[in-house]
Amino acid sequence: MFTRRPALLTVLTAMLFLFSWLLPLAGCSRYDELVQKDQVAATKWADVEATLQRRYDLIPNLVETVKANAKFEKDALEAVTKARAEATQLKVDVTDPEAMKKFNEVQGQLKGSLSRLLVQAEKYPELKANESFRNLQVQLEGTENRILRAREEYNKAAGEYNAELGKIGGQAVNKVTGMPFKPREFFNMDAGAAAAPKVSL
Repeated sequence: MFTRRPALLTVLTAMLFLFSWLLPLAGCSRYDELVQKDQVAATKWADVEATLQRRYDLIPNLVETVKANAKFEKDALEAVTKARAEATQLKVDVTDPEAMKKFNEVQGQLKGSLSRLLVQAEKYPELKANESFRNLQVQLEGTENRILRAREEYNKAAGEYNAELGKIGGQAVNKVTGMPFKPREFFNMDAGAAAAPKVSL
């Protein structure tokens, strides 16, 4: 019996040592997983911003083309210009629900004003026939589709990151490391704003 106790004690000590050695490794692995998923989501968000920037860059060209080629409604042009200015000035924190909500609203307003401008442009035959207008309209539609894809990819990456952060291991690692990880908000626009503008030329 006495010989069994030292053996049992040795096994328990070895298991305790192994557990104390593996536990930090598991924590490090979980931390690395959170960092990796956060970086993927950050990269996808950068893709969203790049596609939005493409849209912002095209808008002045569209407005100038419309101005030069049509006696166009002043209000429609001003609405697009104002919406673009608001969208480009807004800085967003993807971990702040209120900031993300405002960002989504501003993007929806810009999308809506662009759609109205393109639809109203159909009334002007000389504008519809202008090659530069047609090219810009095609570029804008392509950009809207890119924005949709980039938004979907970001939302998927943010969902995977948030799920990892929400797991018991993720919560424990986040707490132990001083809460450096914050949940990411999703990029959502209203259903009407999500569709690319449809203009028949």
